[in-house]
Amino acid sequence: MTGGRFRLALTGGTAVLAMLTAGLAGCSVGGVGKLASGGSSEPVTITPANGTAQVKPDGTIEVKAGGGKLQNVTVKGEGATVTGKFGDDRKVWRSDRTMTPGTAYTVTAQARDGGETRTATSSFTTLKAERTLKIADVTPNVKGEKVGVGMPIIVTFDGPVTDRAAVERALRVTPEKPVEGAWRWVGQDKAIYRTKTYWEPHQTVRLHARLAGVNAGGGAYGAEDAQATLTIGAEQITKGDIRKHHMTVTRDGKKLRTVPFSAGNGQTREYTTTSGVHLLMEKGNPVTMTAPGRKPGDSGYYKTVVDYAVRFSNSGEYAHSAPWSVGSQGSANVSHGCLNLSPENARWYYDIMQRGDVIELTGTDRQVEWDNGWGFWQMPFGKWREGSALR
Repeated sequence: MTGGRFRLALTGGTAVLAMLTAGLAGCSVGGVGKLASGGSSEPVTITPANGTAQVKPDGTIEVKAGGGKLQNVTVKGEGATVTGKFGDDRKVWRSDRTMTPGTAYTVTAQARDGGETRTATSSFTTLKAERTLKIADVTPNVKGEKVGVGMPIIVTFDGPVTDRAAVERALRVTPEKPVEGAWRWVGQDKAIYRTKTYWEPHQTVRLHARLAGVNAGGGAYGAEDAQATLTIGAEQITKGDIRKHHMTVTRDGKKLRTVPFSAGNGQTREYTTTSGVHLLMEKGNPVTMTAPGRKPGDSGYYKTVVDYAVRFSNSGEYAHSAPWSVGSQGSANVSHGCLNLSPENARWYYDIMQRGDVIELTGTDRQVEWDNGWGFWQMPFGKWREGSALR
């Protein structure tokens, strides 16, 4: 399964947090700061203390000023960028995210008390995890691709996720044009994000996975952060009535073309085109189609090469060129379940198609299943949200 302009970029550069800039010097003594010259002797303390090893990646870094107020806290390391917040009138600072496993970090803190500045440092290493968890794939992920307004975000991990709630909390979707959405887990290693209503067209959507150091359960910690970008193109929606043998394609609310087709002949459930909300999944030119579950010599076996094929389910449904049935297109359903189009219309449809475009079909008693391909819009959003680990 290929993806849209969703470029997976695993991050791991130097982690630096500069909450405030003080630019003030001082001495440092292994996690407890002393006055640079004269004044109060109240220390600046850092936890974990200097030299500590095997710090849990999901532990908290804490800095306290015994006197005065904290001015600046930085955390440096080769892993995830560690962020944090001041509290108690700037007498304390605590990290608010996890750290990369098996990584050395150095915390430098400065506090000012009267006219004096104190500096403390602490260097420590985090636990090297027995097992790590990474994002193996984000769909869509094809550089430069624009996708349709129905496009889901499909995240596949490189192993089973035991603590799904902890991992899901690390996944944040930020569209330019906000819309409600939810994750649904569809397996031990896969979560899918779907919005309540279609994405607004012509915008950028970003996925931020602050996974490094997250305790995923079963002894596994997130290995690294990841991010990806999704570009939503025009709102292209196809609406077709299988009984009337025509479909109308619109872009951003304006009609582009009405296309005659020939759908499944309906003699069996297998040969009945599914009704419901589908998403265009992929396209190929040419595509070889064979009868599912049959081999040469079996009754009903076929093997056909078709051009300009646009797939919209996992049960073998495509819109494709079918010059042999042009006489039936617009008047009768004679196919094995696909939408047969004329060569000219098939090429036109193929050329404008974006994965994630919506195709709504009516007119048969066979509804597309929510888990048939990308039939996710068949499930009411309230029920979809029940699949979240954070419901």
